[in-house]
Amino acid sequence: MNAVILIDKPEGKTSRQVVDIVQKSLKANKAGHVGTLDPLATGLLVVCLNEATKLAQFLVQDTKEYEVTMILGIRTNTWDREGMITSEEAPPADKAKILETLNRFRGRITQTAPAYSAVKYRGKPLYQWARKGVEVVAPARDVEIYSLTAVELNLPYLSFHVSCSKGTYIRSLCHEIGEMLGCGACLWSLRRTKSGVFSLCDALTLDRLVNSDVAVSVSGSFISMVDALPKLPNIEIDPLTAQQLRLGRQLTAGDLRDSHMPLFARGDVVKIVTAGRRLVAMAETLCGSEDLGCLSPDVHTAITLRVFGTKDQ
Repeated sequence: MNAVILIDKPEGKTSRQVVDIVQKSLKANKAGHVGTLDPLATGLLVVCLNEATKLAQFLVQDTKEYEVTMILGIRTNTWDREGMITSEEAPPADKAKILETLNRFRGRITQTAPAYSAVKYRGKPLYQWARKGVEVVAPARDVEIYSLTAVELNLPYLSFHVSCSKGTYIRSLCHEIGEMLGCGACLWSLRRTKSGVFSLCDALTLDRLVNSDVAVSVSGSFISMVDALPKLPNIEIDPLTAQQLRLGRQLTAGDLRDSHMPLFARGDVVKIVTAGRRLVAMAETLCGSEDLGCLSPDVHTAITLRVFGTKDQ
């Protein structure tokens, strides 16, 4: 069972707790998730099982989409409704000003991580420093907001849809919008609806997974490792080459002479697969597909990034 499964995370559980439930229910040897959701948040959690846990580093790069509700006029120490209130004031009555402020956060922005977050400072998560009362200058990061659309404005609540790059803190976004408005704000609710090609509408609830026959519950819900990264090119190799790659040999031009080559450029990440659509490895190309015919057979054409086992793909 080397696969990806999509879970609709409920409120009140950590992402790790959800993964542990999935792992136990499916009797997986290993399990991990892509993109942490806070206990307050709900929605799409991408869970990788067994060998598919090695795909996490490639899946984490994906764009995320969220449905968000924030409350204006309330600041908390955690930048969400579960924290301690540090100030309260009336939000501006000018709705046009609020919507115009929202528009200013589209594009590339610099964010500061919330004090109560898992981002590490000197080897410890920020929330550990915060709980000890130690003030830390939280690290800043550049993220991109691809789209930001107001859904409903019913003061003091503002709901919006956001599409953003990996690493975007929605709590920080709500806090920053509130600071720009001058009244403060914090996150009220958060629901992830998409992560890359994966959609919440294809996710299983934990209740369905746990409270019914597992074989029935997950029927058709597993996503193969090859299908989990549909946008990356497939390079097909023969079984002998696959065995050699798993033993540490790098891919050469000679390995690809008789293969049907997709288009790729130098530096692209590609999937190395067998004719049976078994994922052998993830690799970074050292040349473009149009260059293969000009290379000597023994020239290395890719650097292996990850190698996968042979069972249960």
